[in-house]
Amino acid sequence: MGKKILVVDDSVSIRQMVSFTLKTAGYEPDEAPDGQAALNKAKATKYDMVFTDQNMPIMDGLTLIRSLRAMSNYARTPILMLTTEAGDDMKNKGREAGATGWLVKPFDPQKLLAVVSKVLV
Repeated sequence: MGKKILVVDDSVSIRQMVSFTLKTAGYEPDEAPDGQAALNKAKATKYDMVFTDQNMPIMDGLTLIRSLRAMSNYARTPILMLTTEAGDDMKNKGREAGATGWLVKPFDPQKLLAVVSKVLV
């Protein structure tokens, strides 16, 4: 059985592309359109990894990361930001919130899978 990965992005096309990329590599992706929906799913299901966008309605990525890190079963789960935000300031905020790493959109499917295999052990 593949590892469960939650893909959080308000863009349907980005969610579909990331999910397709993960599925072809044998992972089990699940999707959420915003941070609040993702948090609700994370409370019901234990994911092995989370990809999150930053700029989303209802709850943004940094708030989601902080919320997940506050839950004991997500304290050590890899959480990667997948966003158009590439500035050092935003990367520092991501690190402070507890992000494991950072990928900039548009993403390269091979790079995305390389990062996944590196952080999922």
